[in-house]
Formats: sequence, C-alpha cells, structure tokens
Amino acid sequence: MSGEMFFEDYVTGAARETTGRTITEADVVLHAEQTGDFYPHHMDAEWCKTQPFGQRMAHGTLVFSVGVGMTAGSINPRAMSYGYDRLRFVKPVFLNDTIRVVVTIKEKRDDVKRPAHGIVVEGLQVVNQSGETVLVAEHLLLVERRGEATA
Repeated sequence: MSGEMFFEDYVTGAARETTGRTITEADVVLHAEQTGDFYPHHMDAEWCKTQPFGQRMAHGTLVFSVGVGMTAGSINPRAMSYGYDRLRFVKPVFLNDTIRVVVTIKEKRDDVKRPAHGIVVEGLQVVNQSGETVLVAEHLLLVERRGEATA
C-alpha cells in the first residue's frame, strides 16, 4: 500500500513485507545513549555469557523503533498514526540478527469520537533471519473516510 488511501481502500487481510535490516553494535550503543538504558543485557558481553541467552541482546524498544521505521513508506495524507496496542517482545534479537516486518490489515472499525474517520488496525510481526517472530504489536491508524473528504 502506498500513496493516498481512504478508510474504504484498506482491505482486511491484505499484507506486505519489508526488506531486512541487520541490528548492529552501533544501533545498540546509540540506542543506549539516547535512552539511558545501559543495562548489562545490552552492554556487558562478559556478564551476558553467564546468563541463559549467553550473549548481548538489542533493546526491545530498539527493535520496536527500527521495525516501525521499516514499515514507513510513502506518506498517506488521509491517515495518521493513532498509537500502538498489544506490544510484546516475543524473543530476543541479538547483535547481527537481521529483522524484517510483516504488516497485515487485521481490522477496520468506526471511530465513535470522529465519524469522519475510521480506525485501521495493522498487525506488525517482526521476524528474524530464521523466520522466528521476535516482536508483535498492533498499529492503529486514524484514516479519513472518502465521503467526508468530498463533502
């Protein structure tokens, strides 16, 4: 999906997939500096060797941010992000893992507060290079209805 789309143009079940992106040491260090999250799970390789995962992992918030950014394409002037629901960090992402995102239109519903708009719910599934799901979330879009734009 790209370009201008009204609420009526979204099709439940439609899906798209991004290309991959490798999560690097630089990504993890920059995210730690930006957020102040210097927990040893992300920064201390020796300590991580003593833990069940055995190696450093990317911040869940980093994986979420990168995954969301990967889904951003052309600007739809008829829609805006309304937020995210049901965010879960399913599996860790390790340094040098490559992630991609599958976006599926899960639901369309009325917006009782704004009858000129509807809510489109996109299911985001971030997967690693092995096809394992590492993060899931629902992205809510507030989308203008076609009839209201021409009224």
